[in-house]
Amino acid sequence: MPEPIVSIFSGRASEYLAKKIADNYGTALGKTIFTDFSDGEFQPSFEENIRGRDVFLVQSTFPPTDNLFELLLMADAARRASARKITAVIPYFGFARQDRKDKPRVAIAAKLVANLLITAGITRLITIDLHADQIQGFFDVPVDHLYASNIFIPYIKSLNLPNLAFASPDTGGTRRAASYAKMLDCGFVICYKQRAKPNVVEEMALIGDVKGKDVILLDDIIDTGGSITKAGELIMQEGANSVRAFCTHPLLSGEAYERIERSPFVEVVVTDTIPLRKHSNKIKVLTTAGLLAEVIRRVENYESISSLFKVSK
Repeated sequence: MPEPIVSIFSGRASEYLAKKIADNYGTALGKTIFTDFSDGEFQPSFEENIRGRDVFLVQSTFPPTDNLFELLLMADAARRASARKITAVIPYFGFARQDRKDKPRVAIAAKLVANLLITAGITRLITIDLHADQIQGFFDVPVDHLYASNIFIPYIKSLNLPNLAFASPDTGGTRRAASYAKMLDCGFVICYKQRAKPNVVEEMALIGDVKGKDVILLDDIIDTGGSITKAGELIMQEGANSVRAFCTHPLLSGEAYERIERSPFVEVVVTDTIPLRKHSNKIKVLTTAGLLAEVIRRVENYESISSLFKVSK
């Protein structure tokens, strides 16, 4: 019996990244067409035989929701075309901020999305920096949860910052900041914030000393940019030598670009899990393509990926 063939396909929202992943893997991106109907409905179609193949579907599920539904349709089409395995490669897993009931009568959207993906036919998930780690438990299939530290740490080392310290823009990111600080043997501080409502910070205070430090703020998502730019301003007011922001998923909605341009950040370093809507001299993009291609290779060859979670000092 011949070995299964790997086929990498992409939804329209992540084609820019999927092409780089396929190049890094050493194969061509699979052929698909998307038919759009006049009422807004659409239909994806695989334009090559995928029977018995191990199919990898690359699509981040940032807004609009069409991106998620496009991925669901592709998974369903692959299942009905007798693909052997269907792995959803979702660099940015949307709706992850709705991972619990934080008030009465609301949905747990992250669990709903997990159910939809399983029903559509995926047999595995590969993703980067979930907003909440426990979302892995929403799936009854294997989840490879990767960390952007594999990409960020080498770049941070290349900066050769003399008095490095990490910071979290909120208490929820404390674990992330502590992890980076441990890997690079330095300190970290926390910005404590209280929100008046979603995307609006009412009050922020700094826990820790940043005087004379070159501070790197870490977060998984920059949405409107309000929290992280306010944290950057507070850190500089407290006597830091410089401040940078590192963020995995650049949603950058609303006035985010304008806030970043006005911010004290030397640079804002992000990954390409979500494409930038426009150019900014302050924003530097690092690619996730090599990391994702290597994970696909190891998954396909039944090799361990645990070494990808370890970053040498």
